[in-house]
Amino acid sequence: MTLSMYQASVPVFIRTLGNLAKVLAKGEAHARARNVTDETLLQTRLIPDMLPLVKQVQIATDMAKNGAARLAGVDPLKFDDNETTLDQLHGRIARAIDYLKTFTPEQIDGSETRAIHLKMRHGELDFEGQAYLLHYVLPNVFFHCTTAYNILREAGTEIGKADFIGNG
Repeated sequence: MTLSMYQASVPVFIRTLGNLAKVLAKGEAHARARNVTDETLLQTRLIPDMLPLVKQVQIATDMAKNGAARLAGVDPLKFDDNETTLDQLHGRIARAIDYLKTFTPEQIDGSETRAIHLKMRHGELDFEGQAYLLHYVLPNVFFHCTTAYNILREAGTEIGKADFIGNG
């Protein structure tokens, strides 16, 4: 049996964002126990020139939902980047997961050679579907989820690798 583009994308995105939600919930509980405000936690960074927690979660959800949409050949659902509370950030993750669940294998399988063109603030990028998934979307989803995890861990949240990976 071969691994399909759908299997390598949507279920991976759903699981990873689900684990991110669980890690974020643990970070929220840790912050609440120490009277840390949502604003403070959401703006926490590892170092000054990295984006804060809120942006890490926003980018992770955008990469996953937009990646699936582009592989399916549809315009991605737009999310406003306006979360100011942890509840709103949890809602964003849930909306992204719900959106990902709307994609079917038939929409994404066979997208290995689909032309994907991105207009970025630093220029334009062109991919074929498989390279887009394997070399751009997956690394970005994992980078931003890992960075969010690291911010929460640095803030003192008691989480470990098993929290990031999840329960099978």
